[in-house]
Amino acid sequence: MKRVLILCFFILSLSSAWSQPEVYEWRTPSRNSSESMPCGGGDVGMNVWVEQGDVLFYLSRSGCFDENNTLLKLGRFRIHTSKPLNMQSFRQQLVLHDGYCQVTDGQQWIQIWADVYKPVVHVEVSIEKEKCDVEVSYESWRTHDHELTSRERFQSSYKFAAPKGLTTRRDTIMVGEDAIDFVHHNGDVTIFDATVHQQQMDAVKDKLYNPLKNLTFGGRLHGDQFRFKEHTSGHYASHDYEAWTYCSKRAAQRHAFTVVMATLQGSIADWQQVVTATSRQIQTKRDLSLSREWWHAFWQRSYVRNEGNVNNAIIRNYTLFRYMLGCNSHSAWPTKFNGGLFTFDPEYVDEKPEYSLSPDYRNWGGGVHTAQNQRLVYWPMLKNGDYDLLKAQLDFYLRIYQNAEERSRLYWGHEGACLTEQIENYGLPCYPEYGTKRPAGFDPGMERNAWLEYEWDTCLEFCMMALEAQRYGGMDISVYLPMIRSCLRFFDEHYQYLANMRGAKRLDGNGKLVLYPSSGGETFKGAYNSTSTIAALRTVAEALMGYAKENNDTSLTSYLLPFTSRIPDITVRDGMIQPALHYERVQNTESTQLYPVFPWRMYGVGRPDLDIARNTYQNDSLALKFRSHVGWKQDAIWAACLGLTDEAARLVQLKLSDGPYRFPAFWGPGFDWSPDHNWGGSGMIAVQEMLVQEVGDTLYLFPAWPHEWDVSFRLHASGGTIVEATQKDGKVTNVKITPQRPYVIGAEKR
Repeated sequence: MKRVLILCFFILSLSSAWSQPEVYEWRTPSRNSSESMPCGGGDVGMNVWVEQGDVLFYLSRSGCFDENNTLLKLGRFRIHTSKPLNMQSFRQQLVLHDGYCQVTDGQQWIQIWADVYKPVVHVEVSIEKEKCDVEVSYESWRTHDHELTSRERFQSSYKFAAPKGLTTRRDTIMVGEDAIDFVHHNGDVTIFDATVHQQQMDAVKDKLYNPLKNLTFGGRLHGDQFRFKEHTSGHYASHDYEAWTYCSKRAAQRHAFTVVMATLQGSIADWQQVVTATSRQIQTKRDLSLSREWWHAFWQRSYVRNEGNVNNAIIRNYTLFRYMLGCNSHSAWPTKFNGGLFTFDPEYVDEKPEYSLSPDYRNWGGGVHTAQNQRLVYWPMLKNGDYDLLKAQLDFYLRIYQNAEERSRLYWGHEGACLTEQIENYGLPCYPEYGTKRPAGFDPGMERNAWLEYEWDTCLEFCMMALEAQRYGGMDISVYLPMIRSCLRFFDEHYQYLANMRGAKRLDGNGKLVLYPSSGGETFKGAYNSTSTIAALRTVAEALMGYAKENNDTSLTSYLLPFTSRIPDITVRDGMIQPALHYERVQNTESTQLYPVFPWRMYGVGRPDLDIARNTYQNDSLALKFRSHVGWKQDAIWAACLGLTDEAARLVQLKLSDGPYRFPAFWGPGFDWSPDHNWGGSGMIAVQEMLVQEVGDTLYLFPAWPHEWDVSFRLHASGGTIVEATQKDGKVTNVKITPQRPYVIGAEKR
């Protein structure tokens, strides 16, 4: 039956290289890892490609942070069959509906899939009519301690401030007759200890959450019908590697092996026990069925489908990118903006000799999270109904916010979580961005960094995501409430603290907080009453107030009422929203004067003062200067939110056109790295906003979608609402809103 199903997919793909959301395929092999195809599930990602007759894949898993906070790959696997693939009928297919990848020539199939619920990769090789032998090799480039080059250090959290001789420690390789274990083990001392000491927090070190100490991760390659053959060495791209090859005991029509993974804080012996326990839980048929069921439900939750004449790349790449996000659905760690689980050899991203590095490299680190970038990966999950995927990002902040509270108490003697922009996975500022050249007497709580100083407000976007997940899908967010309150409290107490340090009064003459110095993203520095901060504080506080009233939380409302009254107003001047009441300099290229449009939705279609926001978008000199579709740029989102249909269409076509690599949803490097996930996330948000927006109880359908683009969609709105509609030949049909709510077609309420 399985072969019949595989054959059905094969026949389906012959009619088109793209059938939504069934199969995406290639009909020729690849040249190298940059021409790989993503595959994964749960919290596992693989880059799969066929090169010189062999099937290869890189294996990654979220949370595999080494002693320097590099997000390491687990290795590369090479599959070789005794019967060569027939290249005349070659197909490499990503079967989206079922979440797996396969290589076939119609007679031979190599199928690869990841268990959604357990960290296990399954590989099956099958052949019609005759028998073949199979070899699988585990290839590792971490067989010796390796001193990092100056460029290579940017894969770690040390980046440009790395100590001399910074080294990635070797893995432990344990070879058995029918299995091989490959493990990386961090010791007692990691970059966490260096960061704590650098930031003068040794006094509270024992209180701090530390995810790196004794972290052990890796995998076990095993096949009952395989035996160890040989240990060899080789060279791929720019790195040497060692390989351990296992071969089938006998020729057969079917061969199968697994890679079982584990990640824990403990010894290698502890790790082996967990891997063995997971291996015993494998029931391949059951696990396959459950994983396929999960993917089927995932694609039914939401979709955007081409109904005829829309630019096919937009819809296809939207769908392919959502698949990549779905591969990290059950993770303890969020999908990283700078490549997610699908980075490949860096020399294929940047041809400069300094990038001739190992596959572990990604720019901007592995364990450090740039919050402005991360948020764009996670905002679209609300309208997709992917609340289970959102949980990993919310839990990231839940784990670290108490470390950020310790910063506030130690440095300034007040409460509230001081969560910085480039935040480590243990809640402290990134080591180099904290500043290694600090003047005597400089505030130890402050980053000495021209881009990042006073930028603390991005955490509020993740607080808002939690509140919206409750409003949209009824998520139980009780565990996040102390974190949300702590993030608001920091701004209240810290800016009163700073005012008190300057003079006798903690508030201005109108009883408002004086948000100085503040920051509009990384751009408007030395800001007085930054617009992005005010919009964040007001929106989160009001949403939390609504939640508190609905749940009769009088303690929360009694705090929020006076706090909300202290939040200053946004500055509007000359008919345009200003980045701040005043700012000292421009450091980057973020148009934070438009953050009240998105993410904070204070202006937009169906809302008051739409003309002010449109005027800002269309005429503000810096907004025009900074306009772009590249990377994390949000212009397509703002155009959609403002109902500027032609502009939104122009930008989203640029945003979601095919990337520079063979897999079209591998964008980048942009400002970050490839495949650029905040590029895809911002494009996905723009498409969603073009299709559906809501103001109060009213839904706006197709508020910025061109009449000539045929499309159907299923997206989510607040109150558990599911919105479905079709536009064909300029006419909107098949509108289905469950439960029923008022709706408007287009950008203007009629």
